[in-house]
Amino acid sequence: MELKRTLSLFDATAIGIGAIIGAGIFVVLGVAVGYAGPAVIISMIIAATVALFTALSFAELSSAIPKEGGTYEFAYEMIHPYAGFISGCLWLSAQTVSGTAISLGLASYLVVLFPVLGGELNEIAVIAALVLTVLNLIGLKYSATVNNILVLIKIAILSIFVIVGVFQIHPQNYSPFMPNGPFGILQGAGFIFFAYLGFGRIAALGEEVKDPKRTLPLSILFGLAASAILYAITGLVATGLVSYTSLGNSGSPIALAATATGNFLLIKTVSLGAVVALVSVLLTNLLGLSRVSFAIARNRQFPKSLSRIHSKFGTPYVSILITGGLMATLASFLSLPQSAAITSFSMLCTHIILHTSAMRLRKKVPNLTTFKAPFFPLIPCLGLVSCVILMFSLPELAWFVAAGIIIVSSLYYVLQRKQQN
Repeated sequence: MELKRTLSLFDATAIGIGAIIGAGIFVVLGVAVGYAGPAVIISMIIAATVALFTALSFAELSSAIPKEGGTYEFAYEMIHPYAGFISGCLWLSAQTVSGTAISLGLASYLVVLFPVLGGELNEIAVIAALVLTVLNLIGLKYSATVNNILVLIKIAILSIFVIVGVFQIHPQNYSPFMPNGPFGILQGAGFIFFAYLGFGRIAALGEEVKDPKRTLPLSILFGLAASAILYAITGLVATGLVSYTSLGNSGSPIALAATATGNFLLIKTVSLGAVVALVSVLLTNLLGLSRVSFAIARNRQFPKSLSRIHSKFGTPYVSILITGGLMATLASFLSLPQSAAITSFSMLCTHIILHTSAMRLRKKVPNLTTFKAPFFPLIPCLGLVSCVILMFSLPELAWFVAAGIIIVSSLYYVLQRKQQN
């Protein structure tokens, strides 16, 4: 049974925006500001530039290989099945940990919005992950429709925050602008990179997009551009409303910035916007996780049961149930800074493989007739180098976790190959 092509250009772009505008601006912004200070705006530009290089490689590869699986499928076909498997495992691990951070951020804003819920953040996070797992089971078209609505709501709410907040900025909050110097800015970029990962989820849905050779590259670039602009404006206003030291210690930085305006309605509106945004991101997170594990299973590198498609809903239900359950389990003990660092580092690793795949594509298909990234091969080379630079800005824990994922995945791959032979 095949997956159905149900997503339009608007649907695909909204999935990318829904995945990008969420945990990064509403939660991880505080962590990044703690390192970069008010210069986090520069961190955002650096992270967006690195993401742009990656988006162009994504656009070219997804246009040429419009299949389910994203980075996994690209590496599988362009480099080697082993490279694809490692890329897939790193991506799945990163997105699962990312989903955990998103669930916890969602729980924090729910408590701000509804104090009656108390401080049981872990329980709320687990429930959120399970509810959205069920929504993914029902079908992608329903999920995409809900996501489109959520995206429009959160863009409107962030716009309200900017319009109200810009008139109450205190210029003294921008001083010192770079409290931790250039390296602090680079560290901030490493964490903010967490925020720009969503466009990759569009590529992971390659077999469910209408007219993929046109829709996939356009939706990836449109989603990244719109999100980067909104991020920069929101970050500039937030750091102007509250001192960087306060934002750096907050798990709900935009709500804290809204508090500085003294506008009770704005505080509640922003908290609602955060809830909507994080629900949207968690929805697309689960969407991408299930599709990549489905693609790996279809290539017989994961158990075959993960590639089963529900006869009624047309979704890879086994993959959805397992990834959703794992995310809900992890939501009980990982912290936000750890989750953001692990996610960013693991994704930077997959993007290095991605850029290598883009280079291989031009060698294997010299007369490529689909989307072509400008200034090739400079773009994937710059993308690869910039990913390596950002990796060195992240803490040692992220390196150890990524190394562990690669070692365990490699052992599994070798054992599986022996069994098949």
